[in-house]
Amino acid sequence: MSLRVFSSVLLTEKPTTGKGKDKAGIQCVECCCKSLYIGGKDSVVHQLNLPAMGAAAAATPNVREVNRRQMGRGGAVVQLRAIPVLNHLLVLWDGSVTALNMFSLEPVPPLKKLQNVSCMEVSASASPTQPVYVELLTASVKRRCVSLHRVYVNKWECLKQLPLLQEPMALAVREPCVCVATADRYMLHDYESGNTLDLFQHNLSKPNLIVKQAGEREFLLNGPGSLGMFVMSDGISQRPPVPWPEGVLDAAVCFPYTLALQSQAVHVYSMLDQKLKQVIPIPKAGALTSTTEGVFVIAERDIYCLRPSALGDQIEALVAEEEMDQALVLLEGVKDLLPQDTYKDLRKNISCMLGLMHFNQECFREAKELLIESHLDPREVIHLYPEVNSACGDFDTQLPSISNSRDLRTLSREDQASYQRFLHFLGDFLRAVRGTAQAVACRSDVDSALLKVYLQSEETERLLQLVCALNDCHLDLCASALKQHKRFFALGLLYQSHGQHFNAIQTWVWIAEGRYDDSSATNVYDHILSTLRRLNDRDTFWKFADWVLQRDQEAGVQIFIQDTEGSIPPFHSDEVICFLQKYPVSLLTYLEYLVGELKSKEERHHTLLALAYVAQILQQGSGEAVESAGESVRRKLQQLLWQSTQCDAGALHDKISCTSLHTEKAILLGKAGEHKKALQILVHKEKDRQAAVDYCWRTSAGRERDFRQRLFLSLLQIYLDSTPAVGAAADLLNNHAAAFDAMVVLQVLPGSWSAQLVMRFLREALRDAFHQRRMKEVERALARAEQHRLIYTRTKTSNTMIKLESSTMCHVCQRLLTRPEFVFTPTGELAHLHCTTGGKSAQTL
Repeated sequence: MSLRVFSSVLLTEKPTTGKGKDKAGIQCVECCCKSLYIGGKDSVVHQLNLPAMGAAAAATPNVREVNRRQMGRGGAVVQLRAIPVLNHLLVLWDGSVTALNMFSLEPVPPLKKLQNVSCMEVSASASPTQPVYVELLTASVKRRCVSLHRVYVNKWECLKQLPLLQEPMALAVREPCVCVATADRYMLHDYESGNTLDLFQHNLSKPNLIVKQAGEREFLLNGPGSLGMFVMSDGISQRPPVPWPEGVLDAAVCFPYTLALQSQAVHVYSMLDQKLKQVIPIPKAGALTSTTEGVFVIAERDIYCLRPSALGDQIEALVAEEEMDQALVLLEGVKDLLPQDTYKDLRKNISCMLGLMHFNQECFREAKELLIESHLDPREVIHLYPEVNSACGDFDTQLPSISNSRDLRTLSREDQASYQRFLHFLGDFLRAVRGTAQAVACRSDVDSALLKVYLQSEETERLLQLVCALNDCHLDLCASALKQHKRFFALGLLYQSHGQHFNAIQTWVWIAEGRYDDSSATNVYDHILSTLRRLNDRDTFWKFADWVLQRDQEAGVQIFIQDTEGSIPPFHSDEVICFLQKYPVSLLTYLEYLVGELKSKEERHHTLLALAYVAQILQQGSGEAVESAGESVRRKLQQLLWQSTQCDAGALHDKISCTSLHTEKAILLGKAGEHKKALQILVHKEKDRQAAVDYCWRTSAGRERDFRQRLFLSLLQIYLDSTPAVGAAADLLNNHAAAFDAMVVLQVLPGSWSAQLVMRFLREALRDAFHQRRMKEVERALARAEQHRLIYTRTKTSNTMIKLESSTMCHVCQRLLTRPEFVFTPTGELAHLHCTTGGKSAQTL
């Protein structure tokens, strides 16, 4: 309750209107414009000049009386109501309502008194029509009714009356609804529709009955159980009740507060959270009147004005006292009353302070949301961490001090588990604001602080993700921190992300060589290969190429093999081949890449690849594993020789002529067209009959049948010329009969061979001869059928009658057909001979 919502100012004291205490007492007040009207218990109406009552007003305002009016010889002035649009002051005295001029306090002659009135209320707004009028509600205890009047400048008229079962004790109006308190209940009446709604009963005495206007179509009532009840004009309560003390004499609403009056003090409650905010002691207070200038408190002989503090000042006072929840409730409740900029500034300030309080209480989820909402400079949060705030350089914090704030330096020494939770929060917060407008002015500080957080919390994966992507870390500061924590692999990534490729790769090389010890680094060599493969800096590339190949030729050559869809321009092949001359394994792999993947058509590449295979085969030692590897290389060489048309066959043959690579020699001879020599090598030197057969089939693939027959006949003659190969010749004939010309074979076979030896060949040859003969007969029959079809079509077309008239137009040039020669198309169109392309697809008649 330390919040000072209202300040109390004594306006006037002991007005002297006669002798005796009772005669000088104050009964009611009304404030309008710069005038304060006082109704005394001695039937006198005073008009006082009211100075400005704002926040800058004097502590003791200078109030002076400018006019007074004696209503009669005795009796208190019960109520005063001003109608500025009509310049009327309505005075309830002696059971009647009198209209006075607001300025002179003289009676308005055309307006006669309204009799039998116990209380009254004036509508807040005037009519928009002419003549202007204001609605007046009066209650009569004697008549047990409420009357609706229209008050004009020079007349008033009674429109309707609401009869009641009990005497009306108090009322309040908000057009078109009037709320009435009777002896035992409260009720609402809509005087436009005529509907009446009973609210609730009460057991209050007349001094404790309270009916006040609280807002737009809202009323404040003194309900049972000492509750201030808010009721809308439809009978529904949209606010929780205010738990005010017992014996409340009067109440008033000055949004967002409700004031409850007891005889010695005014209790101020918030309408937003229903909590008591302030108690203002005022002796012998009897009534409250709420106006635009504040709330007037009427004591027995004094008048006080309760001036509300500016809403912004109230909120800032709550913030200063660290009552953040209350400040936030108040701010949201009065946001519509504040300028937008003021609201945003206060909201940011409250969210920031509340976030810091949650931070100190380790409510990190709430703290993160509030600090982001407040758009707090991330460096303010970083500055709270002594081990991290060096990332912010000479930044000066602007945060106010907060009670019970945590000393993170001491915490890091005494409670490492708690400190790690605070570090985890900082990481979450910085990740959330990184890349947003909140951190745009301090990107380097945010990234550098994140790096330090990951180092202290040993979050290796997040550390690597940070430094391997684009970042704004302070390079020198972060490099020093990484070295201190022996995170050399991450150091290389940091160098790389800042464009220092040489330093990055050199750092990783030292890790691979053991000069740096980093437990988080795995597969450093592979990472170096991947980096060099994507590197666009050719100078740095060549500085480390030798180191990579010296460590592993087979894996290292990958740095020269570029991704076909990558953005890095490929190397010039001649440059790479020259460099790889001292690394034969790498050279072989690179040449395979050029020929196999890039489909190089250069003769030099194909020849060098073949020579590389030959060199590797000739260098093979002994042993089962070596022989297996050698066979694999030979298969690659043979496949290259078979498929490549760019190899220099002569150079290759010269290279392997003195070797045992007989199959390769045969392939090269075949490339030169010397098939018989090739077959002789396969049969006599390689001694691989199946290889000779495969050679015939592979060489003749896609060629005419005569070529295949000549090739197999050559192989047969080689077998026949060799006495030990007679059985091979018979097997060749029997197994591949379809590849031979039977007539030629029978002429070259020795006369000593029996028919039984080549029986299978003879059967296959005879079957093939019959097959070929029948196929030719089928072909001839099909040709005759096609000929007959064409003759029929021509005859049918020739016998068709075509009518040519003098108006017939050429389909092509749209001119008349004047000559008997023309073209008739299959689609039935006619054209000149010279208009068609030689009469294609048409019949000429």
